[in-house]
Amino acid sequence: QVQLVESGGGLVQPGGSLRLSCGASGATLDYYAIGWFRQAPGKEREGVSCISGSDGRPYYADSVKGRFTISRDNAKNTLYLQMNSLKPEDTAVYYCAADPFRYPGTCNRHFRHWGQGTQVTVSS
Repeated sequence: QVQLVESGGGLVQPGGSLRLSCGASGATLDYYAIGWFRQAPGKEREGVSCISGSDGRPYYADSVKGRFTISRDNAKNTLYLQMNSLKPEDTAVYYCAADPFRYPGTCNRHFRHWGQGTQVTVSS
């Protein structure tokens, strides 16, 4: 059974950076579609960034373009989300997700496996 465990969340000041990690076990995610999602209090979950199993062009939500970067390290079986120039509106619980069907590389699709989430709070 695939398990995903996020880490790296925390409290950061506006303008700061965080790197979220998502360690995987139970399967090698080399060719899985992967994604990062977030859910703020009182809001629906939204796709932040996703990429296909062939690491094609990544998708980014308009609100994070130019600030966030999705990546994976196959040797470590780990997914990452580098978040720079953080804003208070980025505050949310962030979830990683993975699915064995490589395509499409968008967030508007089904993901079979989900992590438990990590809290990111951007505040001064």
